[in-house]
Amino acid sequence: MSLENPGTLFSKRESVEQVEEGNQLAPKFDQQGVIPCVTMHAQSREVLMFAFMNPEALALTIETGLAHYWSRSRQKLWKKGESSGMFQHVKRMLIDDDQDCVVIEVELTEPKQGGQEASCHVGYRSCFYRQVPIGKSEGPVGLRFIEDSKAFDPKAVYGDTPNPTQL
Repeated sequence: MSLENPGTLFSKRESVEQVEEGNQLAPKFDQQGVIPCVTMHAQSREVLMFAFMNPEALALTIETGLAHYWSRSRQKLWKKGESSGMFQHVKRMLIDDDQDCVVIEVELTEPKQGGQEASCHVGYRSCFYRQVPIGKSEGPVGLRFIEDSKAFDPKAVYGDTPNPTQL
């Protein structure tokens, strides 16, 4: 595979039959050049995070076995763990029927500053650490935390760097 031209890894989308029933990887990237990726823990099956991959991130993930993503807010390639040490080792990658969404199952490494393995930059194990209640509400919907405590101290791992997400 040539990472200078990651598109050479992927087949051209030629027909519905080829995409839905064929054995060639022909991902459909959206207008911004990305494909959504759901990341799950390989053993517990919990959803850890959601991110996007551009062709280079998808190719690097396939080639290295380490999760790479495309940060839309920072407009840059991002290797999960490059600053925290909490790498995501891909154990399995799935693509949906029309090849426009990827699911990766990963094993995690522990943070370099101590704590438990995690994926969320806020310090929780999963980026999905709050539950949205279903049903009628008498005002703004209140979220319920489903993780009791943080898996690591984000300031110890990342320092006082600004939050990577933008409001």
